[in-house]
Amino acid sequence: MNKAPLMKITAALGFCAALSASAVADTVLRVATWLPPGHAMNAEMWPTWGKWIEEATEGRVKLKLEYGMGHPKSMYDLVEDGVVDASFSYHGYVPGRFKLPQIAEQPGLGVNAEAASVALWRVQDKYFKEAGEFEGLTLAAIFTHGPGYVHTIKPITSLAELEGKKIRIGGGIQSDLGKRLKITPIAAPGSKVYEMLQQGVIDGVFMPMGEQQSLRLYEVAPNVLAVPGGMYLGSFSIFINPDFLANLPKKDRDAIMSVSGEKLSAMAGRAWDNADAKGLTFAKNKGVTITSNKQLGKEFKQYSKGLDHEWVESVKSKGVDAKGALKELRKIARSQAK
Repeated sequence: MNKAPLMKITAALGFCAALSASAVADTVLRVATWLPPGHAMNAEMWPTWGKWIEEATEGRVKLKLEYGMGHPKSMYDLVEDGVVDASFSYHGYVPGRFKLPQIAEQPGLGVNAEAASVALWRVQDKYFKEAGEFEGLTLAAIFTHGPGYVHTIKPITSLAELEGKKIRIGGGIQSDLGKRLKITPIAAPGSKVYEMLQQGVIDGVFMPMGEQQSLRLYEVAPNVLAVPGGMYLGSFSIFINPDFLANLPKKDRDAIMSVSGEKLSAMAGRAWDNADAKGLTFAKNKGVTITSNKQLGKEFKQYSKGLDHEWVESVKSKGVDAKGALKELRKIARSQAK
């Protein structure tokens, strides 16, 4: 009996099976990012989540970063339309759509980004999910950056000196603070800040300390007005195209979500905290002038008084227990603080 044809058939079947397995292993979660490669989100957060996903799916799904996809406010549309499979963005870049996450941006929380992010995820899941702000997207995480300060070209020693200054803001609570501080607000994505400062288009920027290093602010804004505890937190979300998930086997879909949610939110916040700690040390080593004192804190309390009440009033139409959510957010965040 000639066994050659049988062997060829067996080999062919094995080759096809190998191709099939390879195809499954090569499922790629394409993630659009708008920050530079060295930023904590790209250098720490995405690689860590990618590793978690690969481990949870036993190598069947891998994460790939895609750069240069446009303005961060367009990330929501890119994911909804299936241009990419996932991304993240700052809620303030889309005024009016994401009002509820601003609960974590309110001044006075007094915690780091990791603690705030855990609290924000839990409150989002318990109080805000049914409000539908993330309709058309699958929410994978919701988190904050660390305390925001004012980075300026020229030295500023008090908040009163900011009046009339052209300050880049990212939206959200920053817009409300800007009105109270009587600045001239300039809206722009973080990726444009260095150029704008370099050219003198703006006098300063609201951002956390980590950006002294990651966005090289020390070169163009070597003065930081650091209100004790920070002026605000900025809120972000990580989201996935629902169709991408629906096309995966259930075990892989469940695996991805098992390493998302609170776990991913906490890790993203922790990445910001790590970047802020490094940024502070880096800025000091570069000779950046950092102004921070108790009087500055007292001054800021007067400027920010009542902002939380204004937020509660602004979300009345959402049909959520805003007061209850705010109380619980503060309790969780402070219990999580390290």
